[in-house]
Amino acid sequence: MTAPPPPLAAIVEMTSGIDPDANLATMDRALAAAAAAGAAMAFFPEMSVLLDRDRARSAAHVAPEADSPWPPIFQDMARRHGLWIHTGSAPFLTDDGSRRANRSHIVAADGTIVARYDKIHMFDVSLPSGESWSESSSYAGGATPVVVDTPLGRLGLSICYDLRFPELYRALVARGATLIAVPAAFTVSTGEAHWHVLLRARATETACHVVAAAQAGTHADGRATFGHSLAIGPWGDVLGESAFADRAAQGDFGLMLAPIDPAATERARQAIPLETSRRIRNAPL
Repeated sequence: MTAPPPPLAAIVEMTSGIDPDANLATMDRALAAAAAAGAAMAFFPEMSVLLDRDRARSAAHVAPEADSPWPPIFQDMARRHGLWIHTGSAPFLTDDGSRRANRSHIVAADGTIVARYDKIHMFDVSLPSGESWSESSSYAGGATPVVVDTPLGRLGLSICYDLRFPELYRALVARGATLIAVPAAFTVSTGEAHWHVLLRARATETACHVVAAAQAGTHADGRATFGHSLAIGPWGDVLGESAFADRAAQGDFGLMLAPIDPAATERARQAIPLETSRRIRNAPL
C-alpha cells in the first residue's frame, strides 16, 4: 500500500510595514493561496503584523494581548481558511505594561490558540555594517522553551536572534521537537554572512526539519531585511528557498511549499544517533 504524501508547510515571505491592517490583509491573501495549494500549516515571518522601529509611532498599535485585536483576527483567519497558523510574531505589551513582548501564536484550524512563545534572546548588537540595535530597551525576553503538537509534527518555537543559541534547540529536542520554526527579520549584512549556515546547522545538530519564514526587502520604516526564507530537512538539506526578495518592492508576498516528512527525521536520527552518543549533557533550559 502506498504511503500518503507528507503534509505541506506553507512558508510566507513578506515585506511587512507600519500599517497593521495592510499587513493582516496580506496575511489573509497568503493563507488563501496556502489553503488552495493544499498546505496543512502556514508560517509567517517575525513581526508579520507590524514592523516599525519607530517605537513612538508604533505605540498606538501595541497593547496587552487581552486588549489587542490581533489574536481574534488570527483565529478568524485560521477558521475561514481551515489552516493551522504560525503567526511569525507580533509585538504585545507585557502584563505590567512596562515593556513589549515579541510573541508568536500557534493557532489550530478551528481557531483555538494552542501555544504562545515570547522570544527569549534580545537582539542587542553593534554590527560591522554600522547598524546598532538594542531590542532589550523596549522588549522583555521570554524565559520558557515551547513545544506544541501540530499536523506537521511536534513543533519547537524560536524567533530570529534565538537562532544563534544552540542550547535553546537542544532544549526543544529534549521536549520532543521534530520540527523547528525560526521566523525572522534578519538584517542584510548578518543574513548574507550567517543565515544559511546557522539554519542548516540547527537542522543537522537536532535532526529536525527547520522552517524559517523571513521578512524581505525594503520596509516602510527604512530598514532592509535579507529574505531567503528556507525549509531545511533533518539531514541539513535545503528543501526550498524563496526568491521573493527579488520582487519584494512590489509589496506582495512570496509563498513556498515544503514537505515535512517524519520518516526523514527518523532516518537522520537512526543514521547518527546523537542522543546515545552524547557525553556532555547540560541542564535543559
